Amino acid sequence: MSDSVFVGGSPNGPQSLLLNRANRHGLIAGATGTGKTITLQILAQAFSEAGVPVFAADIKGDLSGLAAPGADTHKLHDKLHERARSIGLDPYDYAAAPTVFWDLLGEKGHPIRTTVSEMGPLLLSRLLDLNETQEGVLTVAFALADDQKLLVLDLKDLRALLTYVAENRAEISAEYGQVSTASVGAIQRRLLVLERAGADRFFGEPALSLADLIRTDLSGRGYVNVLDATGLIAEPRLYSTFLLWLLSELFEELPEVGDPEKPRMVFFFDEAHLLFEDAPRALLDKIEQVAKLIRSKGVGIYFVTQNPRDVPDDVLAQLGTRIQHALRAYTPAERKAVKAAAQSFRPNPELDSEAVITELGVGEALVSTLDAKGRPTVVERTLIRPPSSQIGPITDEERSRIIAGSPAAGRYDTPQDRESAYEILAERAEQKLAAAEKAGKDKAKASTSRRSSSRKSSGRQSYFEASMKSFLRTASTELSRQVIRGIMKNLAR
Repeated sequence: MSDSVFVGGSPNGPQSLLLNRANRHGLIAGATGTGKTITLQILAQAFSEAGVPVFAADIKGDLSGLAAPGADTHKLHDKLHERARSIGLDPYDYAAAPTVFWDLLGEKGHPIRTTVSEMGPLLLSRLLDLNETQEGVLTVAFALADDQKLLVLDLKDLRALLTYVAENRAEISAEYGQVSTASVGAIQRRLLVLERAGADRFFGEPALSLADLIRTDLSGRGYVNVLDATGLIAEPRLYSTFLLWLLSELFEELPEVGDPEKPRMVFFFDEAHLLFEDAPRALLDKIEQVAKLIRSKGVGIYFVTQNPRDVPDDVLAQLGTRIQHALRAYTPAERKAVKAAAQSFRPNPELDSEAVITELGVGEALVSTLDAKGRPTVVERTLIRPPSSQIGPITDEERSRIIAGSPAAGRYDTPQDRESAYEILAERAEQKLAAAEKAGKDKAKASTSRRSSSRKSSGRQSYFEASMKSFLRTASTELSRQVIRGIMKNLAR
């Protein structure tokens, strides 16, 4: 296996990406239809052939073509071979990459799951689009779960936890900070929206093991993990939050390796602008931290987007490889973007980068990588190499066959639901209700006993009273009769 990835050919020779510099991240940018996806496909397969596992999001479905070799019958067959000859790519053969398909929704690949606890309050707040107050309440809920050893695995666990927080808000507010029922209600409503969007299938177990992403086949090629995002892209917050979670997991779990001979893994983030749009400062800080530090874990991140301006300057500064496809410059803002993109390259005296960016054809790009000393190379106008794998998506039948035979088959297909916060809190609620019912019955029994005792005591005292009342009623009646008789006699006289 080579020590570099062949990117393409330029007037001054081949343009390659050194594997021992590939963990220094990169950018693939360009307007729609300029060849970004093919460039991503080429790099992903080249890393795979070098023994580097890859993770890539497939927005349009085209990346599934990595799993099949190109064909002589393809309409571009002759042009592809002509380009290979023109840039000195010899030999150029068709070949597939070992591919594993994943899908958060579990429809076009193996299901990917994580637990709510693993996601954490910061990323979950981003996913739910919570304000600062609501995020604080969610953080309190997570802290309470940790202190009470409650496993929060899926959304029903989280809902049960929030209900518990609301019902015990006075006590919890005194210990953890102010909690309002309005904030809890707002979070519950957001969870309902998230669940209806299908995200409930993402939370639960069995959770994804990173070892299933970082693996090679029997011939030493790295597996290309393709995340089907054709439906997921309709939920941009879920898409971007998931990928950021995955990067965070890689950052936390992988040991430090410095600058290895080749990356431990390469991560392609398509439609990268979704990661940064409307992101709060705390989240941007986390992204920047991961971008700066994860390369020492041997992981390279390659952002794929239309315009370099989609990526914050602090993150752009971390990107060693830059592949810039054509940009349009019809408006003042677009011309400013073109100028900024051109100025990000190390200048080439023989090349006017600003002018060339708008002239590039499909499959052409301005390319700059890092040399052996880690310095950016002079920018070159480059014909990107043709792909060895299929251009365009594979069929559903081919996808099903590959999924059935993949190394992850059978590991994640059946969801699990072990005892967690939902069951524990439900049991507590039942015990509390049973205790309340027992206390109520005991109270009622005691009250009944007191009334019975009162009636007995009242009965002994009332015997004399009843006799006197009867005597008085009789005497009164007799007296009344005598009075009436006397009156009647007098009237008769």
